[in-house]
Amino acid sequence: MEYVGRVPAPPLDRFIDDIYCLSGVPSHRFMNVPPMPSAHLFLHLDGPVRLWDSEDRSMLPAVFTDGWFMGLWTRRFFFEYPARVRLVGVHFKPWGLSPFVDMPAAELRNRWAPIDTVWQRSVDRMRNRVGDVSSATRMLLVLEEELRSRLADAPARGLDLVRHTGGRLEMSHGGIPVGVLADAAGVSGNHLANLFKTHVGVTPKQVARIYRFAQLIISVDTLGPVDWAELAQTAGYFDHAHFSREFKDFTGHTPTEYLALRRRFPAERRGPQDFGPMPAD
Repeated sequence: MEYVGRVPAPPLDRFIDDIYCLSGVPSHRFMNVPPMPSAHLFLHLDGPVRLWDSEDRSMLPAVFTDGWFMGLWTRRFFFEYPARVRLVGVHFKPWGLSPFVDMPAAELRNRWAPIDTVWQRSVDRMRNRVGDVSSATRMLLVLEEELRSRLADAPARGLDLVRHTGGRLEMSHGGIPVGVLADAAGVSGNHLANLFKTHVGVTPKQVARIYRFAQLIISVDTLGPVDWAELAQTAGYFDHAHFSREFKDFTGHTPTEYLALRRRFPAERRGPQDFGPMPAD
């Protein structure tokens, strides 16, 4: 598939990693998606798309024919592309949805929701505006205009602190202890955790955990020998049993199984936060 993306202009870049257009025929339609440090907005111009929660794959999937929001996920989920893909999307930073939606972030944690339930009566207008242009570059400009119009005029209480603290977790790949972050901010750990729950949907400890795992996955070079113990220690895992358990929880595979899968089906590394999804049975 073809990926065209870019970082939006300030001030959107404080909250968004990239906006992108994805089109073409997917090499694999059914994907297993581990937790990544991102919330999402998808506007699909071809469909339908099906999603399953990993907690119960026996349940019927959620089916979206137009667009949906997705909050931060702390567990993996499954995603089925249509036979041909044409969509525009947004990778929000973990705290990035907060200034665009008038609802607690926890309501979108480990959930997806149709665009119209979050931005009322918007999806048809947005699909028409984006669908009326032919170039990916113009699609991204239209989407960026929409996002700019939706950005709150003033940050909600505590969002600046969450953004600053979250930015330190991002730069350190989750390597800074939460207590150190709270002390540096001059607040208690409980206060910081409550602010994160409001604007991210999870605690800073959970955000650090996801950043740490994402860094580990990005570091895996499937073309050469992989020293899992060294990679795990570099990423901040100092207990091998903890690393193995978390890896299996996040991917559904042992490290050895994951490596074999990646060597059979190399990842399509298109843009930020797209290093994790892998083919699923």
